Amino acid sequence: MYSTKGYKKKMEKQVDILIIGAGISGIGIAAHLSKNSPQRSFEIIERRESFGGTWDLFKYPGIRSDSDMSTFGFNFKPWQKANVLADGPAIKGYVGEVIEEFKLKDKIHFKHRVRTANYDSSIKKWVVEIEDENQKMQTWIANFIVGCTGYYNYDQGYQPDFPNKDAFKGEFVNPQFWPENLDYTGKKVVIIGSGATAITLVPAMSKGGAEHVTMLQRSPTYIASIPSIDFVYEKMRKVLPEDVSYKLTRARNIGMQRGIYAIAQKQPKLLRKFLLKSIEMQLKGKVDMKHFTPAYNPWDQRLCVVPDGDLFKILRSGKASVETDQIEKITETGIQLKSGKHLDADIIVSATGLEIQILGGIKATIDGKPLNTSKHMLYQGVMVSDVPNMAMIIGYINASWTLKVDIAAEYICRLVNYMDKKGFDEVIPQGDATELMEDTVMGSLTSGYIARAADVMPKQGKHAPWKVTNNYLADRKELKNAKFEDGVLKFHKRESQPAKKPKLVS
Repeated sequence: MYSTKGYKKKMEKQVDILIIGAGISGIGIAAHLSKNSPQRSFEIIERRESFGGTWDLFKYPGIRSDSDMSTFGFNFKPWQKANVLADGPAIKGYVGEVIEEFKLKDKIHFKHRVRTANYDSSIKKWVVEIEDENQKMQTWIANFIVGCTGYYNYDQGYQPDFPNKDAFKGEFVNPQFWPENLDYTGKKVVIIGSGATAITLVPAMSKGGAEHVTMLQRSPTYIASIPSIDFVYEKMRKVLPEDVSYKLTRARNIGMQRGIYAIAQKQPKLLRKFLLKSIEMQLKGKVDMKHFTPAYNPWDQRLCVVPDGDLFKILRSGKASVETDQIEKITETGIQLKSGKHLDADIIVSATGLEIQILGGIKATIDGKPLNTSKHMLYQGVMVSDVPNMAMIIGYINASWTLKVDIAAEYICRLVNYMDKKGFDEVIPQGDATELMEDTVMGSLTSGYIARAADVMPKQGKHAPWKVTNNYLADRKELKNAKFEDGVLKFHKRESQPAKKPKLVS
């Protein structure tokens, strides 16, 4: 038998599986472990004071999902409302229900932050340094780590260097840190950006009392309008059991997601024509189509959606407008554009995207040697190459994040059950340097945040099991049927003799 004797003086807790993050991914993994691997103990570390991750952090007006809730909900818990896109508080409430149903509350350690994690091969365990709510350091020992921190920095958003920014006399706001009591009633607002956050804020702030809202973009984005209520799902629920209605709706929407993405790959001109025609019909000649005609093909960047065309309605009404231009400088009273036009503003909202970060900024090492995730690949889109006993949840770029959480969680449960059955303590997906590509696991999207991810995100592989396809249907089949004796996964049992006294690496 091995032991953790060398850590006795500092060790606060031993745990089988340490889940980092209590957002959608972390709570999903925990629920699946509770159901499918009850023999494994687990704890959840959450640096914030509440659960929900993204849906607890972001508080800006109108915050909502940009994926339909039948696929954004977990496969084991139907989303029991007919609204297609849900707002932030509703999603957090849904996650709270999962926590209650699976009795996860006592498993979550709030205001705890992982600072370092070192895999000690002499004991085949992770030694994790955690800062608690009193800023005191604790040492936890974990057999397996699952990173559920998403891929952006919670401490700061991506902030371009706007010339002369300090000259602005009004309020400058980042959506990631929305001021609790920001009063924009009767104010002129300029929102910089054209992604999901910007197109949500424009109608929300317009309806919330702003005098005028301007969306300032460098280049247009593809935007699709979808119904806010799924009437078919609503009718099905009246005649069919809840879980059957949910599964049918979920299957339909997954098929639609895959179909649209497939058309984008095979016939981009056809999809482009359809999307632009749809926007043109909704704008009704009131807004110049140049603001909604991207230079790239659909799904070269993520497709944005709006419920019931709310963005286009607001633009048609004249309460909001859109400008496609570049910023020359910030002025005391607004933004000077390179075209010569000046946008007056009392409030500027910088919806310019996310700062990319992996594993929540944790300093990870293996036997004291730094782990650079950008030099590694993901095995089956779940485990980091050449890293023992670690999984990482990164959702889909072209479908609901939660779809990946469910199938990755089920795979992880099967894996740890297999290890327990065989008496293995360690699993390492052995990497192949000839498979490594320049693209990250995020795929070939050209979005700015994707480009900024190159230095931190794991890389794409040329072939399976290293190739991340972002194809849910294919992944679901592959992960469900994946064999563990594939020559890539290397399993090891604990040594029968006492291990050497391990070194504490901080």
